[in-house]
Amino acid sequence: MTYSFNLIEQPWIPCVDTEGSVIELSLRETLVQAHNLRSIAGDSPLETAALYRLLLAVLHSALRGPENAAAWNELWQAGKWEAPWLHDYLGTWKHRFDLFDPERPFYQARDDRVEAKSIISLVMDMVSGNNATLFDHHLEETGVLLFPPKAARVVVTAQTFGLAGFCNPKQKLTFTDAPWTRGIIFFVESDNLFETLALNMLRYDDKYPQDIPLTNDDDAPAWEMADPYSPQREIPQGYLDYLTWQNRRILIIPNGEMKQPSVANITVTPGLRLDASLLDPFKHFRKDDLRGMLPLRFSEDRVLWRDSSVLFHIHNPEHARPPSNFEWVANLADKNHIKQHQTLRLMALGMANDQAKIEFFHQEHMPLPLDYLENDKLVGMLTTALDCAEETRKSLWSAASWMAVLIVAPNSDGKNWKNINRVTKDQASQLYYHWAVERFYWSALELPFFTLLESLPDDSESALNVWETKVRRTAWNAMEKAAELAGENIPALKAAVRARSILGGSLKGLFPELEKEVSV
Repeated sequence: MTYSFNLIEQPWIPCVDTEGSVIELSLRETLVQAHNLRSIAGDSPLETAALYRLLLAVLHSALRGPENAAAWNELWQAGKWEAPWLHDYLGTWKHRFDLFDPERPFYQARDDRVEAKSIISLVMDMVSGNNATLFDHHLEETGVLLFPPKAARVVVTAQTFGLAGFCNPKQKLTFTDAPWTRGIIFFVESDNLFETLALNMLRYDDKYPQDIPLTNDDDAPAWEMADPYSPQREIPQGYLDYLTWQNRRILIIPNGEMKQPSVANITVTPGLRLDASLLDPFKHFRKDDLRGMLPLRFSEDRVLWRDSSVLFHIHNPEHARPPSNFEWVANLADKNHIKQHQTLRLMALGMANDQAKIEFFHQEHMPLPLDYLENDKLVGMLTTALDCAEETRKSLWSAASWMAVLIVAPNSDGKNWKNINRVTKDQASQLYYHWAVERFYWSALELPFFTLLESLPDDSESALNVWETKVRRTAWNAMEKAAELAGENIPALKAAVRARSILGGSLKGLFPELEKEVSV
């Protein structure tokens, strides 16, 4: 008797039901019940994204499509995945979805060149190797014990987000980046899991998705291949090959009772090396004259909505390549397969990393009014609104920075900024960041921006007026917050008066139609 945990039949995918509770379902249950589920909810943004990718791979593989918008619309009108074609497919390939199969364990391959080590080295939301102690207090020396549901999610996530780095320096084995390691992953999100999956099912035929065309008539997902690692290749044979790309040779080693196995150890070596020039359909790329196409990434100091006008500008081939699912959804709306003037949601997931070190995981949601994907004029107005907020931020920075300088060196009043010495500027900068002026400013503008985003298509003039008023008031609120933190000693009070004067003069230039406001 051997260990067995079949992912098609056993619960392992964390889903959010209509009541908001998280339940674990099998692969079959997740798809069949998708119209009665809200979303996927992994233990980290990376796990969530990896599970969405796997579900899309299964659907595309079972359909070998959709080949065009009309075929997609038939799926959409059905309203659920409960269909003979899905059950037939899962039944045919069920044997390739066993996590512990002795011959072809799911998403795994044996490699006897390396010794077994703790599975914690593979768990991206726990600590191991180069991963800093940010998310968990487990250590590689003490290890960790995982049950099959979590072990399965760890394998899928590692094949999707694994970082480049050393595997075994003595044997000159090095890992390369998995497909979604770098850059933000964007999904179009709707009210239930069925709709979310359907909206992100791109056209699939011999030419689409355009950036991952069919290079081999035998394009297939990893579980259908005789050997997913052969032939050695850097360019996927097609979209199905890409969605199930085997970046590592992983083998998880079960132990314990047959009825309730656990996993403590694995072996892992490099797998397929993906061509770095390939453009992922779920990422936004901008063109750089020197470095080529660069994916948009998360920044600790910059919230994603500040880049929304760039994301929504999908008709901009000279400077960027937007997420393909945004273009696809716009096409579906244009053909009236989905309601045109509706607001879906944008879900962004990923991590920030430096070389082979994870800095943080992140997940964001924001409104996605389809009007922006079809109307460049609206995107232009949104760009103007964001530029207004950025120019105001610069004015706020100037005023608060001068307040900090005058606290550090009161005799600097009246001097040109260029004549302030470096030591004073450095000390003032520390004060400025201690006050968290910009963090307060941008966080206070997030909800008003979402309101602007949804109201701008219906009444642009009123929406922009409300936005400008909010931007201006938020700048004053941030200034007053900084002045409060600066203290009530004489130098601080004098510096605050001077800073208010600087900010007021600047805002008067930015908003000449509004009455000057010196405090809120």
